[in-house]
Amino acid sequence: MAETFDLIVIGSGPGGYVCAIRAAQLGMKVACVEKRATLGGTCLNIGCIPSKALLQSSEVFHQTAHGLKDHGIAVGEVNFDLARMQARKGEVVSANTKGIEFLFKKNKITWIKGAARFIGPNAIEVGGSAYSAKSIVIATGSESVPLKGVEVDEKRIVTSTGALELDKVPGRLVVIGGGVIGLELGSVWARLGAKVTVVEFLERITPFLDGEICKAFQQSLTKQGFTFKLGHKVTGATTGKDGVTLTIEPAKGGAAETLEADIVLLAIGRRAYTEGLNLAAAGVATDARGLVLTDAHYATNVPGIYAIGDVIAGPMLAHKAEEEGVALAELLAGQAGHVNYDAIPGVVYTWPEVASVGRTEEELKAAGVAYKVGKFPFMANGRARAMGEMEGFAKVLSDKTTDRLLGAHIIGPDAGTLIAELVTAIEFGASAEDVARVCHAHPTLSEVVKEAALAADGRALHI
Repeated sequence: MAETFDLIVIGSGPGGYVCAIRAAQLGMKVACVEKRATLGGTCLNIGCIPSKALLQSSEVFHQTAHGLKDHGIAVGEVNFDLARMQARKGEVVSANTKGIEFLFKKNKITWIKGAARFIGPNAIEVGGSAYSAKSIVIATGSESVPLKGVEVDEKRIVTSTGALELDKVPGRLVVIGGGVIGLELGSVWARLGAKVTVVEFLERITPFLDGEICKAFQQSLTKQGFTFKLGHKVTGATTGKDGVTLTIEPAKGGAAETLEADIVLLAIGRRAYTEGLNLAAAGVATDARGLVLTDAHYATNVPGIYAIGDVIAGPMLAHKAEEEGVALAELLAGQAGHVNYDAIPGVVYTWPEVASVGRTEEELKAAGVAYKVGKFPFMANGRARAMGEMEGFAKVLSDKTTDRLLGAHIIGPDAGTLIAELVTAIEFGASAEDVARVCHAHPTLSEVVKEAALAADGRALHI
């Protein structure tokens, strides 16, 4: 006889484990299926957390080697121990995944170890055992998108998974794709000495960013040593004992050329991962891209089966998945779970960081919305100057008539933290004036946000 639960969540990434915890808090009998040896999904094991650990370590090294002299600190010759960096990354990952295991025990959530496959609309099989539930949530995340002619071996040609495990710094790293993952991991290895070339099909990197921010971001990365081949596509890759030879062509047509690399990072995007779930047995519908189709309440076409996170439409962000997990658990408990998709921040954890929320200037123009712009540079901020981190600016966009905040974009030190205030403002329907009238501590980086909000009304104080 199948073991029965109120809720079974398939996948223990940020969306899945948070959904399971919230449901357990609301009194449900919950199980979570995970085929990895550790909980946390891609994010905690081979994504967000390990990449941020290496970003932090490489940033500390780069600052020590190049920035401390400006503060009057002499350290002599600076070296790094890559093996220790990698070991520390593993320790960070382990601490986080064990933390999820502790939370499962605390909330009496059953961890079903293995890969799940549907055997009916309300039942799954894991390792030969059957389980059923009133509600089943698909939260299996995403995987790296392949590219024809570029065969990944996770040694010479790697995805983000392999790029996190390199045991030596590549002399030449070619990144295919100018998105977040490629630029973050490119930053890690560039700081440690790699010559990084980014090949991007479009005429710009990070196409989801506000255009003005994107331009400043590319300029910053260029100053850091990045080379960009924009408007180009990779048509083939040949691996030899000395590295990889890539064939690239202009996206609009033209003569082919070759690029030599020690390591190639394929980072052209991610796609929904549902392999082995046997969705057909349950009758769950997907679209042409493999995304699970859901309604506004995360319900699939099959009663009792739901989906959240990277397997459904929307930005593939861990925090978006978490919010959906909480909202779904609350909906299943008869509450009013909701996610405001206009207030989902995005962050690129390079240095300077890039963060955004809401609409870009290009989107507002395309929609015919009349708007105001307020900008303020970190160069005019006392705390940024004291830190020696004056690159970048904050930009807010508000409705020309009502002054309601429509979007906010920051490139600069700690932008990922600073954006939270503007996310909150958008969530509560605040105006640029509301943000400007909030007292911000001095001297702090957050004053840049206040001044940008003031600038939307043409009254910035410190510029």
